[in-house]
This record gives sequence, structure tokens and C-alpha cells, in this order.
Amino acid sequence: MLRENQTTVTEFLLLGFQAIHNLKILHFLVFLLLYIFTLAGNFLIIVLVSTSHQLRTPMYFFLSHLSLSDILLTTDIVPIMLYVIMEEGAVISLVGCISQYFLFVASTGAECFLLTVMSYDRYLAICHPLRYSAIMNFTFCCQLGFWSWFIALISSLSLVILMYSFQLCNPNVIDHFFCDLPPLLEHFCSDSFMVATVVFFLGISFIIFPFTFIVVTYICISLTILSISSITGRQKAFSTCSSHLAIVCSYYGTLIAKYLVPSKGQSLTVMKIISLLHTVITPLFNPIIYTLRNKEIQAALWKCFSIRLQTYCK
Repeated sequence: MLRENQTTVTEFLLLGFQAIHNLKILHFLVFLLLYIFTLAGNFLIIVLVSTSHQLRTPMYFFLSHLSLSDILLTTDIVPIMLYVIMEEGAVISLVGCISQYFLFVASTGAECFLLTVMSYDRYLAICHPLRYSAIMNFTFCCQLGFWSWFIALISSLSLVILMYSFQLCNPNVIDHFFCDLPPLLEHFCSDSFMVATVVFFLGISFIIFPFTFIVVTYICISLTILSISSITGRQKAFSTCSSHLAIVCSYYGTLIAKYLVPSKGQSLTVMKIISLLHTVITPLFNPIIYTLRNKEIQAALWKCFSIRLQTYCK
């Protein structure tokens, strides 16, 4: 049943960060720089993996897909957020709002599955090194990458089609910097139980199952590393998965805090900060970890710059 004395919503007003209006120029510049660095870092990883022969391995293949999902996630959110900051609030159409949420769910889901696939890759490399090359061949890697994206896209498409079938009512104000699900659910004219149920099962599929799988694989990896008698061997084995483990902790940490920890009692400011960590900081965090901690990427980057420098000098 529709709410009485309410009109159907065709657009929303995003309020953004009301507490920073006096410093909007500073915040605009900071987030713009973070966005530029995020794009540059993730594009750099994609280019290096595509052009460097020494990075033609399953781990870096999945890493390039991870960078692509980070680019989609931050590009879906940050440009509109910057506009909202400068305008101290901005209007977005219903179609634009639903489309933004679709890309947000798709990129987030793809990243969850890709991180899971990468943990499986590390598990095989460390726990079953003799079978690794036979299992993680190019065809299988492409299949894992394809299904990670396909499941995420189909799931997010199903959710937004369901959301779009519901009627939304006034007030059309969203106290957030993007169209996230919790504020959208408040505008459903009819009971949103079905949407909430679908979101619950997606949360299990995107967060609980993948995270549980990653934890199990890393328990197996840790037991295998501890069984290595050589200290050098232990350090080498751990270094191959330390970057991925750091990204898993940062990414799933924000997701769990955002969607699985009860939001009752949390202020809107805290929810916005957690959303910022997930949509702005984490996509920047990933390329920094892999470029600073990974010697193979550093070597490929140095080789790329050396070739460009020699070409320029000629």
C-alpha cells in the first residue's frame, strides 16, 4: 500500500557532507587528488600486467581485474561526490541513482569474488606447488575471471530491477554522498521486505561465503608455511601472499563494518566515513600495497621507465 499524501519520486537530492561546507574547496581538492592517484595507480598496474612478460602469471592476471573493479568503483562514486561537495548538494535522477547503485554493487561483488579467486591461487601455489601450473592454466584463469564478473553483474542487475519495480515516495532527500541502499530503502512506498531479503542473501554470497573461504585457505597456507623448515623459505612463501592478505583485511573490514555490523545507534557521520573508506581509500590502497611491497612489479615498472627513457633520449 502506498503512503498517503506522498508523491512518486523521480529524482533525489544528495546532501553530501553538510558539516564541511566551510571547507568545501579543500575537501574537493583532497578527494580530487585521491581520485587521480587511484586512477593512475590502478591503470599503471593494468598496463604493466598487459605489457610485461614477467607479470604474465595468474596472480597478476587477477590483480589487473582487481584494478579494473577499483577503477569502476571509484569512478562510479567520486565524480558525483565532487559535484555534490562543490554545489553543497546536488540533484540526481531516479534512473541515475539506481544506475549508480548498480555499478556500485557490481564492482563491489566482482572485487569480493576476485579476492576469493586470488586466495585460491595463493593456496594452490603454496600448498600444492607441483599441481599449480596444471590447474591454474590460462583457460581456467579466464573462466574464473569471467564468472567473477558475470555473477556480480547478474546479481546486481537482478537487485536493481527488483528495486525499480517498487514505487518510491517523498521526501526525496538522501543524506549521503551517493545512492547507497540504506537511505534508498527509507523511500520505498510499499514494504521493502523483499528487497531487504534479496540484499541479505547477496550479502551472504558476496561477503560471508567468500570471506569464509579466504579465511580457510589462509589457515591452510599458514600451516604449510609453518611446516617449512627453512626461515628463508618461510619468508619467501609469506611474501607471496602478504600483499593480498593486507588488501583482504582492508576491503572486507570496511564491508563488514558497513553492511554486517548493526547500524542502529551509528551516526550518519560514521556511516559516511566508512563509505569513504570503502569507495575512496581502499581503491587507492590496493595499488600502493602492490607497488611498494611487490618486487616483481617494481622491477617491471623500472624496466618500463628505462625503456621509455632510452627511447626518449634517442
